[in-house]
Amino acid sequence: MAGTLGEAPKCTEIVETLADVDGLEVPDPLKICYITQTTLSLDETKHIVARLRERFPAIQGPQAQDICYATQNRQLAVKVAAPDCDLLLVVGSRNSSNSKRLVEVSEKNGVPAHLVDDAAEVDPAWLEGVRTVAVTAGASAPENLVQDLIASLRRRGFLNARGVLVKEEDVRFSLPAELAQTPSVAGGTQ
Repeated sequence: MAGTLGEAPKCTEIVETLADVDGLEVPDPLKICYITQTTLSLDETKHIVARLRERFPAIQGPQAQDICYATQNRQLAVKVAAPDCDLLLVVGSRNSSNSKRLVEVSEKNGVPAHLVDDAAEVDPAWLEGVRTVAVTAGASAPENLVQDLIASLRRRGFLNARGVLVKEEDVRFSLPAELAQTPSVAGGTQ
């Protein structure tokens, strides 16, 4: 958010809540658009965008979903797993916005959650009385840390691990044209 605000400070407003939308004053309601931070909660963003559309029917938004596909898929997976677990552990950094959103999504679905950098940060008290633990990770968390956490949980008696596939991630990023061109071979051309 701060990056966009820094580029266009005179014509950018940061809106974080429904109350912010309700108090928003714009010079021309026919010339207004919105973008969202890529790591926001899908549920919160959905309500804010809906309120923006109510207040400003001419508002323009992005062509595609602004929320990062990996963030979106992980949030959906937490919602699917929540009814079947007693605790969610999220592997991710404390400064990772998308990791913090996973904890929030879990707690909003009635499941306590903790953000950990790695297996060593799991407090044994969190596991008391817990039968089923779900594990997920922020979008940039290394897979080896997730696997280490799963191995640690197995050593603590959580033996039946299973994966939950909510959505196949099939997003592919193409190289820009100038990088995708075949380089010339020294001494000749192609």
